[in-house]
This record gives sequence, C-alpha cells and structure tokens, in this order.
Amino acid sequence: MLEVVYGQTKNPIVTSQLVDLIGGLNVDGTLYIGYPVLSSADESIFVEALLICDQFGLVVFSIGNGLGQPPNDEFWNRVQEKQDTLYFAIQTNLGRHLALRRRRDLAIPINVISFFPDDLQVPAGRDLLVAGPGTLSTVLGGCDQFDPQYQRHLNAALQRVTTIKPSKKRANVARGDSRGAVMREIEREIANLDQWQKRAAIETPAGPQRIRGLAGSGKTVVLALKAAYLHAQNPDWNIALTFHTRSLYQQLTDLVRRFSFEHSNDEPNWDRLKIIHAWGSAAKPGVYALMAESVGMPPRNYLYAKTTYGMNEAFHGICRELLSATKGRRVEPIYDAVLIDEAQDLPWSFFHLVYDFTSDAKRIIWAYDELQNLSDTSMPPLEELFGKDSAGRPRIQLTHTPGEPRQDITLPVCYRNTPWALTLAHALGFGIYRDGGLVQLFDDPGLWSEIGYTVLDGSPNLGQQVSLKRSENSYPAYFSAHLNREDAIVCQKLDDDDHQAETVAAEIQRNLTDDELEPDDILIILPNVLTAKRRAAAVMNSLARRGIQSHIAGVSTSADEIFAKGSVALANIYRAKGNEAPMVYVLHSQYCVGGHELIKVRNILFTAITRSRAWVRLYGIGPDMDELIAEVDAIRTHDYRLDFTVPTAPELARLRMIHRERTASERAKIDRVQKTLQEFVEAVEAGDMAIENLPPEMREAFKKFFKPGEGK
Repeated sequence: MLEVVYGQTKNPIVTSQLVDLIGGLNVDGTLYIGYPVLSSADESIFVEALLICDQFGLVVFSIGNGLGQPPNDEFWNRVQEKQDTLYFAIQTNLGRHLALRRRRDLAIPINVISFFPDDLQVPAGRDLLVAGPGTLSTVLGGCDQFDPQYQRHLNAALQRVTTIKPSKKRANVARGDSRGAVMREIEREIANLDQWQKRAAIETPAGPQRIRGLAGSGKTVVLALKAAYLHAQNPDWNIALTFHTRSLYQQLTDLVRRFSFEHSNDEPNWDRLKIIHAWGSAAKPGVYALMAESVGMPPRNYLYAKTTYGMNEAFHGICRELLSATKGRRVEPIYDAVLIDEAQDLPWSFFHLVYDFTSDAKRIIWAYDELQNLSDTSMPPLEELFGKDSAGRPRIQLTHTPGEPRQDITLPVCYRNTPWALTLAHALGFGIYRDGGLVQLFDDPGLWSEIGYTVLDGSPNLGQQVSLKRSENSYPAYFSAHLNREDAIVCQKLDDDDHQAETVAAEIQRNLTDDELEPDDILIILPNVLTAKRRAAAVMNSLARRGIQSHIAGVSTSADEIFAKGSVALANIYRAKGNEAPMVYVLHSQYCVGGHELIKVRNILFTAITRSRAWVRLYGIGPDMDELIAEVDAIRTHDYRLDFTVPTAPELARLRMIHRERTASERAKIDRVQKTLQEFVEAVEAGDMAIENLPPEMREAFKKFFKPGEGK
C-alpha cells in the first residue's frame, strides 16, 4: 500500500496529479511530498517529491508546470541542471551514512524524474528521465532498484532519525548480558519513524494541528523535527517551540540544532526559530512575556502571580489578565507558527493568547498526553481551548480532507516504555485494581484502541465490562527480545527513610559496577515536590558514602537541564517530567496512593513510571505502600491485562468530583471535619458518647450517606 506524507508543496495542482497517478500503480512504499530539505555547500535544496518502494527503488521527482510553447534547448538545460542538482544533493547526503555505502560507492541507485502535467518528448542525446500522465508508469518501470537490506537504513537517513541516536559509545560495556549491553542494543534499534510519527513530523496543514500520544510515543522528537523542517522551508517565519517543563530546554535545543544541520548544514537562525518556555523567567523571557511586551503590558512574575492567584492558578491568572487587557484591541501577530509540547499542563487562557498572537493561518500545533497532567484537569474541548468567534462557532476546528495534511494525529506506539511498565502506569493511574475502586478514566471509549490497547473481552463502552491488553504492534520487538517483565518492574516496601536511602544507594552502586550503566542512565524521582529537597539529602549522603556523585536537578544544577555527565540525577516530579532514563527509581511511592486528591497523585505516579526506558523501581514506606504493592501484584496476577467495568457518564463525573484537586481552604476544611469525626468515633469507642446522642436527623443523614457497600 502507498503511504503519502504531505509536507509543504509549491505546486499543489501538479503534485496532486502525481500522487493520484502513483496511487493507481499498486505501489507498496512511501511517497514524501515537499520532503526532505537537503543541505548543499551553498544552499538548502527542496525535494518536491520522493518515492521509496520495492518496485521502483528510490525515485526523486522534480515537478514542473505546463508549457505554453514547445520546449527549447534552454528549457532542457534547466531540466538537466535541476536533475543534476537533486542527484548530487541526494548522493552527498546519503553518502554520509556508512550503512548506505558499498565500498567507495553509494549502495542506493538514485533515479531522478522530471514530472510535467503534459507528456513531453526528450530530444535525442539528452540523458534525462522525463514523465507525464501517459508515460509515468513506463518511466518508473525502467528505474534502478536497491537491495532490500538497505531499506531500513535508507528510511532512517531520510527521516533524520539517525541524528537522534544516542551519542553514547558505552565503551565501559564489557559483558554481553549486562544492563549496559541491553541498552546498547535497544539504542541501536531505534532507527525509523513509524507511519504516524512521519505524518506528525512532516505533515503541516495551513492551519492548526493536534498530536495526541502516549508517554514515550515520540511527541517531543516529532515537534523538534517539525520545527526544524518548517524553519528550513520558511526561513523568514517567526516560529516558537514552547513547553511547560523548563528542563526540556536542553533536550529540545539539542534536537532542533541537529535536525537543522541535516537540512541546512548550519545552526538554525535562533532569531527566527525560538526554543522558548511558555512563561519564562527574568533571565529568559517566555512566550507569555513576549506577547505582553508586544502590546505594552508589563509581564507578571511568579511572585506576583502566586500571591494574587495562588500557586495552582498562577499562570492561568496572569494569562487571563493579558486576555482582558487585549480584549477588543487589534493585536499584531508576533508568530507565524507556534508548536506546543506538554499542552496538557498549560491553561486554556494561554491557548487563547497563542491564537490571538499567531498570524491568520493559525498554524498552531499542540501535542499532549492527558495522563501526564500533574493536576486533575483534563484537556478541554476545542471551543474552550481556543474560544469561539462572534457567531458562537469554535475558532479552531479540526478536519481531514483526503490528499491534504492531517489536522489530528494520534501516536499509538510507545518506544520508551516497556508494555509492562505502561500497563502498570495506566492501571495505577486509573486505579483499575485499587481496593476503593476507580479514580478516573477516559471519557472516550475509542481512545483505548487509538493508544494501542486491544479488547480481549467485553466492550470499552460506558457501563460495560471490558478486558484490555497492549496490542503486539503497540510497542517495538526489542523490549521482549532484551528484557523480562519480572526484572522490568520492582515494587518494594522498606522500613523507614534511612533504609530506603541505603537500599537505593546500594542498588545504584550495583547499576554502575555490575550492570555497566552510567550515572546519567539513572534518574531518582521524588513525587512530593514539597518534601523533595529534604528527602533527597538522605539519598545523596548514602550515595556519597559509596563515592557516587549526585545532584538535585534545578537546585545544584541549571533549571534548564536535568542530567549531568558523571552524576546521578535526583528530581521532583515537575523537573523529571518530559525526560527519561533507562533506570528510574521512584522513592516514597506511598505518597501517590491515598489522600483527598487522588487524580493528581495518581497522575504523578503515572508520569514517574513512564520516565523509564527499561527498568522502574517503586520504593516506599508505611501502610500505604502495602496498598500499592497489592495493586501491583493484582496487575501481575491479571497477566498485565486491564479488567474493569467502565463507569457510566454520571459515575465518571462523580469520580472527578470526589478525587479532584482541592484549594488550600478546601483542604483545611476537610482536615477539620476529619478531625471532628475522628474525635466523635474515639468518644463512642471509649464509651463517653453514644450514637443515640446525635440528633435524629443527623443519624438519618449518616445512614443515607453510608449505605451498605458504599463505605469503602
């Protein structure tokens, strides 16, 4: 089957004709439109169409317009020059890849065809491949094919994925069965974008685009590729790539720089393509600050926002302020395209501002995973996210027109997390096997299949029983080939803080010696942001006694990066989010088990587990850890299936109401009521008071609230 990936094209009518003709040839392969952009010594070269398939090999197309008069020698000279330029650009770029060479020659034959909307006769003596509607099939049939063994490497080279392969040489790996050796093999196998990542990275409609995906599905890499591609195609555009977690600066800047070198053999123009935090700081202004300054408003800092609106509503509050200040005013756009990573963590008011400050085409691309939201709010519908127009219609609507770039893409394959860790994260995040029942769930039953689950039994529709499992095509084969599920996940209760610190330090020492991992392969996550710094001290002391260097991300290092060479990273969940490591330790996991705000803490646990690329260790103390271990054991007993009854719509709404995040005053009120009830229970148990002492109406109320079976 032919897969068509639509990038930007300068000749849409003739390009569409070419797509239709190739689509009618029963071709099995990929046709790229407006991709790739290749660098030469002097310029960036735009490939108007490129076909990779078994039948015809590698075919590069130059697309021309119809002619108003018979072609002359000057015309054919231009065709020859264009073909030669494309040939040498492809040859030079592919020749850089050792896997595509056969001794001194390129192992891939390059076929260059000039396609015109009319059939043209090539003059004698001209060594050219030229095709039109009537001759395309014949011309393609004469193309030179390549050996199938090179296809995987060819795809990787053209998709730029070779640039994201880890730079680690892992020279310390001496044993073939160590964890370091396993990671070396896994890192070698991450070579090609899947069909959905290709679409998401290259296809950019003349308007908005939504990219949904699991943790580890490649959203961040896709956005970096897309930003570099758009910048190469449109060097005069003002493009912003923005995000929520400040420690993503390092990763995004590195990715965009490497992808840009592939396109232009040079640094991107950082004045035009900005890697920029959504809010920013005094040292590095963010998207919000630049929007405020562009309309003469002073940007608000964190202290003002927190004092005025509270910690949880700080960014939302100042964005609403700016919206109010610009309401009814003509706002001059400052961006031609905005790409937003971690969209689930940003408020709707920020999206309203981005809409207002982006040029008329509204090229806004946002990527998100709803369960990585570290509060309890879900992504709002489009009419809330971007607002409505004067007629009450959503300002942004997503449609799919055949033959055009998709506006809504879901990435169903998880390349970072093992299928066991991801199932564990979903089970714990939703509370599938929690003794007290579900905490939350997707509203849309169809989303389960979109994110890579298959239905084993029942139905995922509201009110139905269902059994779900990760489908075999939802994760790469290297996980099953190199890892086992017993070792991939460990959940352990420890005696106290000191025992936990000593245990994790001893394990890390083994990771660095016996396992042949490196310090920056390891990430220690502390879920409770309020106690993270204090809890980290005990672990760092235990590591130091073993001669292991460590650091607290954003405290003893820059807030813009999380890993440091030769040092083990400790981070609270907000710093860890958006990053990944082969070995992840989640300490004080019991923090995510109970309490008044279960949606928030369960999302924290989901996010922590999904930072792992191979192994995850859940450690904790106290009785809540027993509950977590029971849930993990239940997941294993069910053979990593999710077996549950889907709540009805009213039940889902009630779950959100019960387990939602609370304000400070709400939490204080709950604590007071609990204390009063505890005192009442203790008085009754001590014989100082009887149930009958309560007024009759209160006793009846308690009976109504605590019906049999509802007191869990």
